[in-house]
Amino acid sequence: MLLLCLLLLLPIFLLAKLRKSQRNHVFPCPRKLPIIGNLHQLGAHPHHSLHKLSLKHGPLMLLQLGSVPTLVISTADALREVLKTNDFSNRPSLYAAKRYSYGFLSISFSPYGEYWRQARKVCILELLSVKRVQSFSKIREEEVANLISGIKDTCFSSKSVNLSKVLQDLSNRIVTRVTFGDGIAARGYGNILEESQRLLGEFWVVDYLPWLGWIDALTGLRKRLEKNFKELDEFYNHVIEEHMRGGSADHEPCDLVHVLLQLHKDPAYGTTFSSMSHIKGIIMDMFSAGTDTSSATLTWIMTELIINPRAMAKARDEVRKIAGKKGKVEEHDLQDLTYLKLVIKETMRLHPPAPLLIPRETTETCVIQGSKVPPKTRIIINARAISLDPNTWDNPEEFRPERFIDSNADFRGQDFRLVPFGVGRRSCPGINFALPVVELVLANLLYCFDWELPAGMTKEEMDLEEELGITMHKKIPLVLVPRLFQGNV
Repeated sequence: MLLLCLLLLLPIFLLAKLRKSQRNHVFPCPRKLPIIGNLHQLGAHPHHSLHKLSLKHGPLMLLQLGSVPTLVISTADALREVLKTNDFSNRPSLYAAKRYSYGFLSISFSPYGEYWRQARKVCILELLSVKRVQSFSKIREEEVANLISGIKDTCFSSKSVNLSKVLQDLSNRIVTRVTFGDGIAARGYGNILEESQRLLGEFWVVDYLPWLGWIDALTGLRKRLEKNFKELDEFYNHVIEEHMRGGSADHEPCDLVHVLLQLHKDPAYGTTFSSMSHIKGIIMDMFSAGTDTSSATLTWIMTELIINPRAMAKARDEVRKIAGKKGKVEEHDLQDLTYLKLVIKETMRLHPPAPLLIPRETTETCVIQGSKVPPKTRIIINARAISLDPNTWDNPEEFRPERFIDSNADFRGQDFRLVPFGVGRRSCPGINFALPVVELVLANLLYCFDWELPAGMTKEEMDLEEELGITMHKKIPLVLVPRLFQGNV
């Protein structure tokens, strides 16, 4: 009887709490429902739903997502104003992220503190330095050559190519070789990783209504997560055991696991990489940042180019002029591909890999625009909405790489107008790893082939719907027909 009374009183208590929180702030807030707050307004694609809400309620909105107060930032000016006096470098404790990061031991999901600072510093210096990234150029060039060779075989039969799939497979192979080395068999790992990405992007009730977290078990989400995590963990154990058995961690590192094992043995990094779980957490970061985002970005670039033939022709002509008759584009050619870089930047503006970035969280009461924001308020930066702000961009919905010709807009984490890799301290440290892959693959796809839509299909019929997940993939795979360019031989 007592339990029943408590259950009946709970909605009243929560409603009163929501109304009290509403009186304590001046930020606009869409109408809320009891208990769930604004959760019903997120929709299938939250970055679009939140963007629409921001157009009505303003660039700074304080939503109530279940029991979690959430500040949504939707323009560059609002982001600049918020971050100029508040760092917001902490991460919220999210259920799936905690599991996959081995208890928040990855750089992406760990809370702000000494461990995060040390791990990020070491990874930038030891794993993602310019010298380290350059040392993997042979792997990139070999895998791109294999990709081009496979597509050439398709040309002779005039068949279409599922670019979404081949680019995902390519990214998996590159990151697998860079991280694990050539001696590790990683069959099936790509499928395991895809499932982990889907689960990270799923809606977890426990993250918004902790007292209803048992629903995630009823829906089968927890079972899926545990099965997937076990498969990942077994693979990581196998990789680490193979490296330690080979003893090569004592020699010059040739892949990222070797580097991590050396750091593990170094007393100077004992607290940062003191356990195998620390190493596994960093490995998960490498794949999340290096595989998913690169393949998604390349797919969206080719999608935009096939829809915009003028831009396609301009990028293709530049690549063929720079590379001449060498038969391929090499990494040293990339520095001269000015327009190709503009195409990449414009695509990342329209299709940021993680459109809502990874949420942040306040650790203490702070003041924004004269209003107090309590601790444990979730901060969502809508990178997609920022990229479509008409006060920042002319004709923001238009794909126009030329907009960056005389612009100093940059996406490396210090420019509030363009934040596909995040902004500030929590910006993605893997940008120097991802960009050479994207540039080299794209340049060779344009150099070696003329691309067409399948017979009977027009560019107006191209479906741009997005897949649900933490990374914004194209839902309908991109399928194009390659025609071998004969002028490079």
